[in-house]
Amino acid sequence: MRGSRQIAGCTLTALTLLLAMALHSDALAGDYPDHTVKIVVPFPAGGTADAVPRIVADWLSRKWNQPVVIENRTGAAGNIGSEQVYHSAPDGYTLLSSPPPPLVINHNLYPKLGFDPTKFEPIIVMAQVPNALIVNPNTVKASSVPEFIEYLKSHSDKIICATQGNGTTSHLTSELFQMMAGVKLRHIPYRGSAPALQGLLAGDVDVMFDNLGVSLPLVQAGKLKLLAIASPNRLPALPDVPTIAETLPGFEAVAWYGIVAPPKTPKGITDKINADVNEALRQPEVRNHLQKLSAGIFGGSVDKTSTYLREEIDRWDAVIKSAKIELP
Repeated sequence: MRGSRQIAGCTLTALTLLLAMALHSDALAGDYPDHTVKIVVPFPAGGTADAVPRIVADWLSRKWNQPVVIENRTGAAGNIGSEQVYHSAPDGYTLLSSPPPPLVINHNLYPKLGFDPTKFEPIIVMAQVPNALIVNPNTVKASSVPEFIEYLKSHSDKIICATQGNGTTSHLTSELFQMMAGVKLRHIPYRGSAPALQGLLAGDVDVMFDNLGVSLPLVQAGKLKLLAIASPNRLPALPDVPTIAETLPGFEAVAWYGIVAPPKTPKGITDKINADVNEALRQPEVRNHLQKLSAGIFGGSVDKTSTYLREEIDRWDAVIKSAKIELP
């Protein structure tokens, strides 16, 4: 009988602690934010990874009546900025906005990281943008994916491919393409999408697998040639642009842009940020800006985000192992 009372007492104490923690989290969320929120982007300004969170941050700053600033902290395929956020105070005032590499790819490529990407608190995936096969029309004489594959086979290991950096989605997409098409490309890693595109425009490299966000205006201006996109289906906005999967069935590579918080950030805060970002994504002005980047809205709950990140870890791990990708 005495043991039962002790167990009941322990259970009551545990429930009381859980309730207190929940109330504390709700209280923190109720006051949040009361000063500047910093969103670290671990890639350079000028690319879609930078543009998407800036669009959302601008709306949040008006919603919250507090500055929401973007800080570009680049290097090591997104690892440097991600590590900074990982070790920041878990109070919601330092967040990470990132494409896939540091969140679902790099821990399968780098033998040692200064952070554990699986322990970030997931908040939301804002948007997705399909990767695309883009060439410099002055150096690559091909107008379709089949022509490009034949061109590569007749110029084996001579065509230079720019990527956003080692282990980035553009790198993995190029490796997947080489594996599925049975061709070889020479890999030149840059530090982000913008400098890689500059190299492509200058003719320093011949081809790039990049997302459409920044490269599409260059295609529309006639400076680069878009051969195909890497989404499963053609985009409604670009119905005449074929998919790579029409030539290589099953080919898919989509970039996405998520927000996560340092480990142990209170749930009340992550839930509030999730709700407010979802509200931002419903705004016509935000949707119009994202549409110009060829970005499709993702959004949804924290649980949806968590599930999606786990699926992406498994998907890219399979690509890395199948293509036997190793960092130099």
